[in-house]
Amino acid sequence: MDNLRGTGVALVTPFTPTPDRAVDYPALRRLIDFTIDGGVEYLVINGTTAESPTLTTEEKAEILRVVKEHVAGRVPLVYGIGGNDTAAVERTIRSTDLTGIAALLSASPHYNKPSQRGIIAHYHRLADASPVPVLLYNVPGRTSSNLTTATTLELARHPNIIGIKEASGNLEQCIAIAAAKPDDFLLISGDDMMTTSLISFGGVGIISVLANAFPRRFSDMTRAALAGDFQEASRLLFGFVELNPLMYEESNPVGVKAALAAQGICADAVRLPLVEGSEGLKARITAYAG
Repeated sequence: MDNLRGTGVALVTPFTPTPDRAVDYPALRRLIDFTIDGGVEYLVINGTTAESPTLTTEEKAEILRVVKEHVAGRVPLVYGIGGNDTAAVERTIRSTDLTGIAALLSASPHYNKPSQRGIIAHYHRLADASPVPVLLYNVPGRTSSNLTTATTLELARHPNIIGIKEASGNLEQCIAIAAAKPDDFLLISGDDMMTTSLISFGGVGIISVLANAFPRRFSDMTRAALAGDFQEASRLLFGFVELNPLMYEESNPVGVKAALAAQGICADAVRLPLVEGSEGLKARITAYAG
């Protein structure tokens, strides 16, 4: 799966700034071109940054169709399917047209707080059902449970589980995974600011929020790290130090949509229960992105 090395973008879903917050398909096409022209290696559709919990089944299907059509094979595509009802997630996988999709990205079940045995059983069920390879997604800050090192390594033995997006923020855990994982198991950063660190001990890249709005700078940083030029990678990383916290100050993707709006890519509209960024936040983000 060398096509999933480098910078992947967790694409936002642009909405119209109208009361119905309809999906803005012209803006979605504009965002696709902006990120691909900016040098990213692949796109992630319908992840949590896409506000997937607020998208209908019909919207998800149409977004997938539009993205496939507009990308037209220019970069690989990863599709997000997850949830906390294993049987329902399995049904969604089986009913989704995954033609042309390189891999599924599936977050560990949220809210239920399953045991590690439960997490393993959940992912085995999904991997057995999926016609394409599966990427684990560990994001304890959202799910309230952690995929431990032992669980990750056990799941890495499944022939259809090819890697993990690691967003635990626990560098020691990431190092332990890297030390013991199979050579072909992909360790992908799920935290923009930890990208170069993970690459330094065996990571293959990032699935990024920031790269929606700063694809050139971010992909240049990731490629520099992958090439072993950590001095250049660090220089580029340091340029995001003050900006990155603003992406999450009022929740994701509120911040990155404000950065995209400042550049004229899409509106900063989000769907409830999220609300657009405060004027103060938008002013600080615009100072970087405008």
